[in-house]
Amino acid sequence: MTQFNRFAGPKPKITKASASGVDYVDYKDIENLRRMMSPNGKIFTRKRLSSTAREQRLLAQAIKRARFMGLLPYTSATL
Repeated sequence: MTQFNRFAGPKPKITKASASGVDYVDYKDIENLRRMMSPNGKIFTRKRLSSTAREQRLLAQAIKRARFMGLLPYTSATL
């Protein structure tokens, strides 16, 4: 039997990266990368993003590159 919270609605889906016809995820596109992360800085899961395994790998690599370059934070500032 699956457990779920009957009071909470479904989680909002984030638009797919491949929907715009881009074959790669640009690490300099901070606005789009921020939408695919939680407020605490965690990368959303494949299920939440409705992406394929390849798209998720590309997204994770782009976020890691942006973090290394200092464009995105590793964690939230409100720890």
